[in-house]
Amino acid sequence: MDREAVLNVNEGHNQELMEHCQTLKEYAQYVAKVRKYTSLGELSLEEAVECAVEECIKEGILAEFLIQNRAEVISMSIFEYNKDEEEKKLRKAEFEAGREAGIEEGRMELLKQLIQRKLSKGKSIDKIAEELEESVTVIQNIIGECEIK
Repeated sequence: MDREAVLNVNEGHNQELMEHCQTLKEYAQYVAKVRKYTSLGELSLEEAVECAVEECIKEGILAEFLIQNRAEVISMSIFEYNKDEEEKKLRKAEFEAGREAGIEEGRMELLKQLIQRKLSKGKSIDKIAEELEESVTVIQNIIGECEIK
């Protein structure tokens, strides 16, 4: 089976690789600066990217490329950063929805089991509803859906 290698190219990782590819190293430094400025929470995303570009140019990090392609780099960085943030938010929301659905599913399964046990002991629907702190309608619907006898 073929495996694809995934390398962490963030600043501070894979030093040997970074030493062999100066452009990659400088790109990682640029990304780290964007993250630093955005994490402060004091600047808009566009301002943070602009600050990172300015700082990189001053420090000679991707300087020639950033000078020649400044507007494109800023717009692409904003787009990519927003995309990453939105994907993170989406994954978090999906996780929460899945977790809530799983909890509700587990709750319903437990409720079905409890209803079945109580019915097998001869308890009335009214008594089961009272003991489980559910409405009679909910208990009747669960019985009907599951054909619990």
